[in-house]
Amino acid sequence: MELRICHLYPEVLNLYGDRGNILCMTRRLEVRGISCSVESVGIGDNPDLTQYDLFFIGGGQDFEQEVLLDDLRGGKGDSIRSAVRDGRTFLCICGGYQMMGHYYQTHDGVRCEFLGAADLYTVGGDRRMIGNYAYALGEESGGSTVVGFENHSGRTYLGEGVKPLGKVLKGFGNNGEDGTEGVRFNNLFGTYSHGPVLPKNPQFADHILKTALTQRYGSAVLEPLDDTMEMLSHYRVLEHYLRLSRS
Repeated sequence: MELRICHLYPEVLNLYGDRGNILCMTRRLEVRGISCSVESVGIGDNPDLTQYDLFFIGGGQDFEQEVLLDDLRGGKGDSIRSAVRDGRTFLCICGGYQMMGHYYQTHDGVRCEFLGAADLYTVGGDRRMIGNYAYALGEESGGSTVVGFENHSGRTYLGEGVKPLGKVLKGFGNNGEDGTEGVRFNNLFGTYSHGPVLPKNPQFADHILKTALTQRYGSAVLEPLDDTMEMLSHYRVLEHYLRLSRS
């Protein structure tokens, strides 16, 4: 078995160590003896995206997302939308998550048209939603809990054609209003969780890897790893977050 990973726009979308998600996924594959290759695809690059099994897009500031608009309109956007429709696996963080929606409207009312790969949109707010947070994944996304760090002024709203990635346990999530966090559409996983998210949440990491392997090979079984220390840290952090939310 092998996985081919595409890291989209690493030169501009890599806030709060989001690249650590790539390191986490490659390490968890290598320990299991599963081959893995990672290729960076930046502004101006036009590779055949059908050669990749898993795509990662990190977070960026608003102006950095705007820089990418011309590149997306140059044909890469069509390829990304096709990959989502075909069921390729995507992990998209914060700004990368917002880019998969129809548009981002700034607090001043300026609308930036985005990919429209998933039925969602984002509106800029007048205050940032920032802090450590936690959410419970839906069953279709593995059903585990996720701890992370969010920092965004954008409020994301989901359309009827998509499901949230999870339910907020502590923090703001998509918009601080409806208790949802992220999006799950086909094999697209979008979340506001920086940190990076996967090293602190190995169950979520494995669910994403299994999704990508299953999409390529039809089925996949991942050998369990010794995540004792990771899960001990995870649950201690989760307990701390939830205790704070009740105080």
